[in-house]
Amino acid sequence: MKLYSYFRSSASYRVRIALNLKGLSYDVVPVHLLKNGGEQFTADYRQLNPDALVPALIDDSTQNAVVLTQSLAIIEYLEEMHSEPPLLPSDAVDRAYVRGIALSIACDIHPLNNLRVLRYLVRNLKISEDDKNAWYRHWCEQGLAAVEATLAKDSRAGDFCYGDAPTLADCCLIPQIANAQRVNCNLSAMPTIMRINETCLTLEAFKQAAPARQVDAE
Repeated sequence: MKLYSYFRSSASYRVRIALNLKGLSYDVVPVHLLKNGGEQFTADYRQLNPDALVPALIDDSTQNAVVLTQSLAIIEYLEEMHSEPPLLPSDAVDRAYVRGIALSIACDIHPLNNLRVLRYLVRNLKISEDDKNAWYRHWCEQGLAAVEATLAKDSRAGDFCYGDAPTLADCCLIPQIANAQRVNCNLSAMPTIMRINETCLTLEAFKQAAPARQVDAE
């Protein structure tokens, strides 16, 4: 497999975690989102992913190689093709719970703080760097506070977001925490999230997926 990834991309980070948890071998192909105006905008990469976003995964282990985009779709594909260890519970209600946490992060928090949104705020709307960072922190803290409330009140949260093994929810949560810490978000009122984050970061799958451990890390 080939994973087109940027070391600081939280969406790429999610997929790296999932691949590592499942023990799958893959080669990282770096796509630098800032150099030369953004390598994601090159004709060759757009041919692979017209959205000009990372990650993209090429699975050449099947008879006909497939190209996949969108981090959650990629992880669900990996779950269907490589069922062990599972990243989704067997019970339908519990699967919805795990997906709900993952989607809160991937669909509600992350898009508002995505690089292209931040660039638009600065380049087109001419907001200051300080205001851009305030925007980032506001939406990140508000979204994570909702995730904290969900986890804190639910008995299904254990060492991880669901029980005692990492799931799709953890694959999404830990990259978002890394981003939040990078921009100095206030996470002091989120003890459940921070406890889960600390537990995840003891696992080799999460350690190896971390931005600082990537071949293109700066």
